[in-house]
Amino acid sequence: MTAVLAPTLNQPTPVRARTVLLALGGASLLAGLDAALLLAGLPAPVTAERLEQVHGPLMMLGFLATLIALERAVALRRRWAYLSPALLGAGGLMLLSPLPIAVGHAVQFAGTLCLIAIYRTLATRAQSRALNIQWLGAVMAGGAAALWWIGVPTPSVLPFLTGFLVLTIAGERLELARIASPPEAAQRLLLALAAGTLLGACAALLWPAVGGGVFGVALLGIAAWLARFDVATRLVSAHGLPRYSAVNLIAGTGWLAVAGVTWLLWGAADDGPAYDIAVHAIGLGFAMSMVLAHGPVILPAVLRRPLPYRPVLYAATVALQASLLARVIADVRDLPAVWQVGAAVNVLAVIAFVVISAGLVIRK
Repeated sequence: MTAVLAPTLNQPTPVRARTVLLALGGASLLAGLDAALLLAGLPAPVTAERLEQVHGPLMMLGFLATLIALERAVALRRRWAYLSPALLGAGGLMLLSPLPIAVGHAVQFAGTLCLIAIYRTLATRAQSRALNIQWLGAVMAGGAAALWWIGVPTPSVLPFLTGFLVLTIAGERLELARIASPPEAAQRLLLALAAGTLLGACAALLWPAVGGGVFGVALLGIAAWLARFDVATRLVSAHGLPRYSAVNLIAGTGWLAVAGVTWLLWGAADDGPAYDIAVHAIGLGFAMSMVLAHGPVILPAVLRRPLPYRPVLYAATVALQASLLARVIADVRDLPAVWQVGAAVNVLAVIAFVVISAGLVIRK
């Protein structure tokens, strides 16, 4: 934290400070994976009582939001911006501490406010629809953190978390899609779908069935937009790292469509198989596929250390996609044993990506 709050606010932070912030997110990831094993009724290294209760905040805000905020802070190149990943990551650790859970939620809410400020500052440099969409995503992250803080159950918070992840990625993909010059109408459509995502999430709090349906339509629209205009559909025929990233991006888009269909058909996907499919189609299928796709690019930018592409990276991709598909089939067919195996391999796939990436960095 002291490195983040150093006096010279206009200079980027040292790599060592960024590594500490990345480690905070990594700690939330490991704790969240441990909680996932407990929730699946499987043996886990740590069995603290609170873990199962804070699985969602650890994975969504403690890990994914910290990673996103760190990348955005690096892009902004202002020391104050590193408050966002610092607060999000520290809040995740506080959720694991003896402190009241509300303290961790409050700290993470402060981190989302800093993330909103980062996007607004970036927008002053170059206004664009892509940044506006990402800003809407950060607003939804703030809404999720605030709802958790006041004690709203996780199923009701899920649309806001989903909107945060989806709009952040959609905005970033729009930035890259502009290389291929998508029509102006297509760019306006994506912004409208982003607004519909926020509207659907808010409506779902009051009218779960109707709001969930609107939310599902918005997610399906964004998935269709990515399938049509994202450069990943063109790079899948390339070789090496571009093809690896494209495969993961396309897989993530497919899982986004699965989540959209789930919300559209079930409306309030807040319990049972529909909830499990929705939350993991987004948290694992969409979000983790995007982490795998962007990791070889983002990590070198953050740590100033190369992460060379090697075909072994596909091992984590195949394991993640196959285990998640098995989990969804088990939800639909009511196969508890298969569901547990899928959950276990989900965890192993994420750990495999971390271990493989670390090994490639160290070898390089």
